[in-house]
Amino acid sequence: MNDMRSIPQGVAASSAQDDDIIDLGALFSALWRGKFIVILAVVVAIFLGGVYAYFVATPKYRSTAVVMLNNREEQVVDLGNVLGGLGSDRSVVNTEVEILKSRILLGKVVDKLSLTEDPEFNASLVPPSGLTQLKSWVKGLIMPSEEVAASNPESVRQGTISALLGALLIRNVPESLVFQVTVETTNQGKSARIADALVELYILNQLEVKFEATEQATTWLTERVTNLQIALEEAEGKVTDFRAGTALVSPEALAGLEVQVKETRDRIESTEAAQQTAQTRLAALEAAETPEARVEASGDLQLQRLLPRLDEPGIAQAFDTRYEQIVARQRADLSRSESQLQTLRTSLTTLEQQTEQQSQDLITLQQLTREAEASRLLYEYFLARLKETSAQQGVQQADSRIISPAVVPIAPAAPRKSLILAMSAVLGLLIGAGFVLIREARNRAFRNAEQLETSTGHAVIGQVPLIQAKRRLDAIAYLKEKPSSAAAEAIRNLRTSVMLSNVDMPPKVIMTSSSLSGEGKTTIALALALNFSSMGKKVLLIEGDIRRRVFGQYLKTEQKDGIVSVLTGTKSFDDVVIHDDLLDADVLLGDKGQANAADIFSSERFANLLNDLRRHYDIIIIDTPPVLIVPDARVIAQHVDATVFVVRWDRTSREQVQGALREFESVGKPVSGLVLNQINPRGMKRYGYGNNYGPYSAYGSKYYLN
Repeated sequence: MNDMRSIPQGVAASSAQDDDIIDLGALFSALWRGKFIVILAVVVAIFLGGVYAYFVATPKYRSTAVVMLNNREEQVVDLGNVLGGLGSDRSVVNTEVEILKSRILLGKVVDKLSLTEDPEFNASLVPPSGLTQLKSWVKGLIMPSEEVAASNPESVRQGTISALLGALLIRNVPESLVFQVTVETTNQGKSARIADALVELYILNQLEVKFEATEQATTWLTERVTNLQIALEEAEGKVTDFRAGTALVSPEALAGLEVQVKETRDRIESTEAAQQTAQTRLAALEAAETPEARVEASGDLQLQRLLPRLDEPGIAQAFDTRYEQIVARQRADLSRSESQLQTLRTSLTTLEQQTEQQSQDLITLQQLTREAEASRLLYEYFLARLKETSAQQGVQQADSRIISPAVVPIAPAAPRKSLILAMSAVLGLLIGAGFVLIREARNRAFRNAEQLETSTGHAVIGQVPLIQAKRRLDAIAYLKEKPSSAAAEAIRNLRTSVMLSNVDMPPKVIMTSSSLSGEGKTTIALALALNFSSMGKKVLLIEGDIRRRVFGQYLKTEQKDGIVSVLTGTKSFDDVVIHDDLLDADVLLGDKGQANAADIFSSERFANLLNDLRRHYDIIIIDTPPVLIVPDARVIAQHVDATVFVVRWDRTSREQVQGALREFESVGKPVSGLVLNQINPRGMKRYGYGNNYGPYSAYGSKYYLN
């Protein structure tokens, strides 16, 4: 059998891809549908905000004093790091902001203005409410020590400082050295007094800090100068004592000694050279044996004259005498040279010792002199600083000045009623929109055929609008009396879809079912019977829901027996079947029996009955119970040609529909198609689908006569 159980794969794939995309149109449509809820939330929020702004909130008054930092150094003398003016970089500005908010400075304001006696800053002075008393009692049970701490005056003072800090706002004007000190309280004059007191104490604090710094610097410099003076006197005394205890020491005298040492060394070298020459000559004289050798070794002219006359009497004796005199004189010269060399070496040793001693004394003297000079320079520097600091006392100027004192405000700065109302409106809008979107997200029902097909994978073969009838009996009459209405056309389309589900072998036995009761499956069954009979078909309508038996609410009949009587053999089919003039079709009602309904429809008698009826009727329509409640529908489905599954619009959940379809598939009889029933045209337009879907399209008024 060719059924309409599935939808095209391309459509399913496209729908799966669309699940990951946020549909802004659908989002705005959901918000538009819930516009009354959103508007109500906005109105309520504005009302509550107005009540708070105009009746509940305590008016707050702001007063601002303006202070400017002086980044110019205006001291009488330049004291460098002791009293230098403030810089203008970001770190200095941030530091001054933190000083203005320091608890020490705020404590001075609290003490000056006695804010600990002000109930606005000292919460302990405010009579406690019932809720506050309850909280205090609970805290006292848990931590009884806190009550003692709260009565401590210092704790009260610190709490007041914290409250003042909460009412204080320090703002630096961008790209400037100007600070705005703003105080917000419940009293105009109080705000101005606190702001003025804070900036005055801030400037006074700067002067006090400078005075203390100057005083500390003076004290420290005085002690330092005294210590340096003592050190200078000691250093100069050491120089004087050293000079008195040593010979005259000077670089010139040391240089003269060094010259004498050099000259002595030079004389020693020349003397040693002469001694060496004399030794060599003496050795040569002593080594000469012949007269000629002696003449050559001595080089004496007299010996040279005597050499040729050695043969004469007395000449040889004179020659020897002369030679011995020369040798003796050479020996005397060598002895004198050695004595002189020894004297020079002794003198050199003495000079070197004197030079070394003079050098050490000079170094010591220079070191002592430098130490004394350094002590003098340091003493003179600190003495000058001491004089400058002493001269600066009493002429300090603050690093800030007031350029605008606080002005008593006329109108309260808070609450800002317009801002509160605007924020309330925005908050109400967000709450309303959030509620609408959450409600929309939690809705698991189906509102159009595309959603139903995508979720189930089965084709939607009919979309039936809600029939405007107060009673079930009037629903069928409406369809018969208004054959051109949207509902009648929807049933006609459903009939066509069912018959075309298998062109070669159109279904003859058709069954209607649903997930739960109240989805309109019985109305669909009666409407199909009416539609088929209007075509001239011989139609039999069987009430398969023998547990509830609701056909009596649609038809005017007194018949009590029905299909159970036929199957049990109590009555024949001809005895119990009735012909309804409204439907123009035969109807086999359901009646109550002793056996279970599922067992009755599972019997062979039911199968044989349907086979017999197929030969006598053109169309057989069976209305079955909800599949999720009882198994009757799955049993009857084994004997039918087509199963029409009814889903109520905007009510039946996805889980219920999918569970019911699985029940049919579990017995191998999947449904032939789905019907989206009881569609509200106004609701479809509200959900944004009113211009796109047939029976409830915006163009329906041109074709349907409702």
